[in-house]
Amino acid sequence: MIAIVDYDAGNLRSVEKAFDHLGADTVVTREPRVILGADKVVLPGVGAFGDAMGKLSDFGLVDVLHQVVADGIPLLGICVGLQVMFESSEESPGVAGLGILRGHILRLPPKENHKIPHMGWNNLDIAPGKRLLRGIRPGPYVYFVHSYYPKADDPGIVAATAQYTATIDAAVEMGGVFATQFHPEKSGEVGLEILRNFLELDA
Repeated sequence: MIAIVDYDAGNLRSVEKAFDHLGADTVVTREPRVILGADKVVLPGVGAFGDAMGKLSDFGLVDVLHQVVADGIPLLGICVGLQVMFESSEESPGVAGLGILRGHILRLPPKENHKIPHMGWNNLDIAPGKRLLRGIRPGPYVYFVHSYYPKADDPGIVAATAQYTATIDAAVEMGGVFATQFHPEKSGEVGLEILRNFLELDA
């Protein structure tokens, strides 16, 4: 069973539909017992870093997510779900992230002829040997909607990068923790391949 964490952060239903399309058994929930009993957990999200962390705290999910990682349950973060896994964000100064991943969320720098928020398709440069992106053809295009991007302290956890107004750590993985700044559920067949890879991961 795939537990999709419901913390009022938006985009839950499109993620649920994508997994349902792949034949996964999904449940949208904020119940700790259900989340910790799942085979895999997905933390989606659209919105602001500070708001997302506030809702995770309000719903008592911060410790639950740390327990998911401690228990070795594969965890996938998407967009803001990725960002809150890091330590902090320039979007919300003074607000601590989950700190599951070391690094920070930075604002995309301005650049001539580049709009921010970054909304659209960009190709990925995939690092070798990463499980979430195995079998994905080189240079795939995926869909982004964001004004902030992750910069991991350890380049070794970066599964893919993208270029916009900065080098974006577009996907990361560390042990059983996986995350994408882009939206695989909105990225066509490539996105479904990535979600299928997550479904097929061994714990």
